[in-house]
Amino acid sequence: MKILCIAISFLSWTSIFGNRIEVCPTCAFTTIEEAYKSCENGDTLEIKAGIYKIPNWKIQKSIVVRGEKNTHLISQSGEEIITVEKSNVTIQNISFSGVVTNYLKENAAIRVKRCKNVNILNNTIIDCFFAIYLERTKHTKVYGNTINGNKNNIDRTEAESGNGIHAWHCDSILIAQNDIMHHRDGIYLEFVNNSEMNDNRSHDNSRYGLHYMFSNDDSYRRNIIEHNGVGVAVMFSRRIIMTENTFAHNWGHAAYGLLLKEIYDAEISDNKFTENTVAIFVEGSNRINYLRNSFRKNGWAIKFSGGCESNKISNNDFLYNSIDLVVSSQLNNNTFNGNYWSEYTGYDLDNNKIGDVPHYPVKLYSYIHNQVPESVVLMRSLFVDILNFAEKVSPIFTPKDVKDDAPKMNSNL
Repeated sequence: MKILCIAISFLSWTSIFGNRIEVCPTCAFTTIEEAYKSCENGDTLEIKAGIYKIPNWKIQKSIVVRGEKNTHLISQSGEEIITVEKSNVTIQNISFSGVVTNYLKENAAIRVKRCKNVNILNNTIIDCFFAIYLERTKHTKVYGNTINGNKNNIDRTEAESGNGIHAWHCDSILIAQNDIMHHRDGIYLEFVNNSEMNDNRSHDNSRYGLHYMFSNDDSYRRNIIEHNGVGVAVMFSRRIIMTENTFAHNWGHAAYGLLLKEIYDAEISDNKFTENTVAIFVEGSNRINYLRNSFRKNGWAIKFSGGCESNKISNNDFLYNSIDLVVSSQLNNNTFNGNYWSEYTGYDLDNNKIGDVPHYPVKLYSYIHNQVPESVVLMRSLFVDILNFAEKVSPIFTPKDVKDDAPKMNSNL
């Protein structure tokens, strides 16, 4: 009876975990094509260390594809390397390269098409047009990958450079702990719902670190977005949570740490915005809570354009920005409360750590600069200081309803 139980257990284990099939010059299978033909659902195809030039490999079986250290797949013709067309597939510990620019097809090192439960883990993708492309997938995990497009991408046109991780019409995906650089957009998401982007570093990309459109009920946590053309653009989406991210060193003529356009019912909290041209640019976005964020040494901390209502800006730190706030339209019912402003010159006679007089963050110079951008050459001049002081004493141009009635005397963070 005991032997029978052991035999049954062994058969069950092999049916669950499948067989392990090896590929190498001295193995029973010397090519990936031969090894794949022998695979059944549930098997593991293990590719030994070495360089393998392969044509487009369509995976249509539920298998694990695993590489050893120094396992390297190169596109034989510059086309796509792996196309996953079956659910329950894992690809891990493999290096990819050699997918060239194509003006008609968005070829990728790894493409996942119309399936679910796919894991792309701990791979290295170098010098490929697109690195990872998810198309109509669900419950897919992209984790721990290193993605390096090409250091010369910064000089390429947008058509010549693809995205690091590109997701289109996906649901319930996890993109976490990836390092992405030298692509057009580090991460591009379109029609992606109920998904998480956590602990990624997206940097030195020519356009956006993260570009996000028409997607709802997603969250971004603890990502580092730095040294990109623009940090993050979030457009036409609802119920977004962005928390504990770092937006840094996104400099340029039209560079933002975070660009929000027509976003509704979102929370932006506990983020760090450091040394960006504009930390946050907001247009047509309603019911957003900006909580406990740090704005330090940016050109502009927040620029509000038209059509913004019911936004709450509270318990944030505005530290040493050239301009803390620009409001280009009516305040509507947006509120500022309990923020710390390094430029606040009020007093706290009752010693409750809240200023006794309101802070008016919109300066006359910001109004002038908005009308005449060339006036930036006067930003640090005594003339501008005199203008701002005169407007503070006898306000004419700056909106007096834009104020923080309870400015903090000490940093919130």
